[in-house]
Amino acid sequence: MISGEFNNKGELIFEVDLIAVDGNSIPIQAILDTGFTGWLAINNQDAESLGWQIKTEQKDMQTAWGEAQFNLYEGTVLLDGEDFTIEALGGDELEDILLGVYWLQLKRLVVDFSERLLTLG
Repeated sequence: MISGEFNNKGELIFEVDLIAVDGNSIPIQAILDTGFTGWLAINNQDAESLGWQIKTEQKDMQTAWGEAQFNLYEGTVLLDGEDFTIEALGGDELEDILLGVYWLQLKRLVVDFSERLLTLG
């Protein structure tokens, strides 16, 4: 189980590690976005710097802001002590790294704002 924190906007923040192709582990802060139905969303530049391979280029997807194009990468994430090889959406305009609700199929989310308790595991 990993502990998270709430940022000043009330967003759910977790630290996870992105694993580069060379095996380096990069700790990052990711926002759990319950409106995102994938595993991970990342800026294309970040995915490419990790050496993640593109599976599909310029896939059209519906977002809250309308239709947009994303690349589909395959990458590895270390979460709660486990490595997961996942599909990650990559976009040029993404400012934050997002964890999607697919993680909730594998991990239990506990959120208690009044107690400042946030865990995933």
